[in-house]
Amino acid sequence: MTVKNIENIAIIGGGPGGLMLGLLLQQQGYNFTIFEKESPEINKNRGGSLDIHADTGQLPLKEAGIYEAFKSLVRYEGEDTRVIGKDGTVHYEEDAEGIGERPEIDRGELCDIIKEQIEPDHFKYGYTFQSLIQHGPQDVEINFSNGETERFDLIIGSDGAFSKVRDYLTDTEPSYTGISMIEINIPDVKHEHPELLKYNKNGKMMALGGNQALLAQLNGDGSIKVYVSYRMDYQTFNDYKAMSISELQKQLLADFSEWDQKLRYYIEAMNNEVLCRRIYKLPIGFKWQHHSAMTLMGDAAHLMSPFAGEGVNMALYDAYLFAESLKSHEDIDRAIKSYESKIYQVSKVTAQESQDNLELMFSEDAAEQLASFFKTT
Repeated sequence: MTVKNIENIAIIGGGPGGLMLGLLLQQQGYNFTIFEKESPEINKNRGGSLDIHADTGQLPLKEAGIYEAFKSLVRYEGEDTRVIGKDGTVHYEEDAEGIGERPEIDRGELCDIIKEQIEPDHFKYGYTFQSLIQHGPQDVEINFSNGETERFDLIIGSDGAFSKVRDYLTDTEPSYTGISMIEINIPDVKHEHPELLKYNKNGKMMALGGNQALLAQLNGDGSIKVYVSYRMDYQTFNDYKAMSISELQKQLLADFSEWDQKLRYYIEAMNNEVLCRRIYKLPIGFKWQHHSAMTLMGDAAHLMSPFAGEGVNMALYDAYLFAESLKSHEDIDRAIKSYESKIYQVSKVTAQESQDNLELMFSEDAAEQLASFFKTT
């Protein structure tokens, strides 16, 4: 079954979810264009290692026939997990054995194996969505900041946390979770910091202490990415963003002065690649006004904190659910309604899990609580 009278689809945003949707649409024979405001290499510079879940993120990889390529790049050892208190006490430790359900892969590699399967003429880079005008039920004109305009039957907003497409479907805006992160990087730990690699192991290290946390992950390129995390007032974080790298490092070391020296070493070893970001969320159970020519996916649809590891997985799963809805309906309005009903249900659960984990990870006895959780699951 194929949806009738849908000849031209616009996907706004070329992240993992937008790419996956494009590939699935290509395999169903739809004409589409992926518009991305940045360069073709943007996904290599966004984020670090991702754990892709068997029950969500891996499903579209299998559907698209690229699961074997995915498996050839993943790191099952990346499921190594350590939970540590700020005094250095190891409360939980697990070494990955065999093939698990949440292997790690770098974001750039994941995007590449999807993108390589999509015909090049489906991409337009350097296109920033500016506004849209609806001329008919399935006739929407998109205006881009470069002055160009194009008309489509259907628009999918895959344009992230601060989606501009979302503004045409709801007045709801993302809210600050109270958590801010300073992303720091430590390159080539095998040769430059072998003791740190031994301490971190092959996966993730979560050091928790009340209103602060150090969340570290070994990436496929041999670097460790660390998210220095705080419960922090919105305005206070501006002071951190204004600091030079040397000033920032000094401030971070002061903030973590009471932490174990092995944990402080993550900060001491940081290089000059730093990214400061606040963590935002949409309301749990968020829904938007239904539209027969427009819908949302990924963070644009269900922005949540990263503390359940569901962000990219949900974006990939959204693409899968949307493609499945197209297979099951001849009418686009019914297809969109079916898709939206499914993602509302799933995202409400994952958003609640993310919020619950946020509250746990920034509590006074966070390390003990998280260790207990892992031991009983």
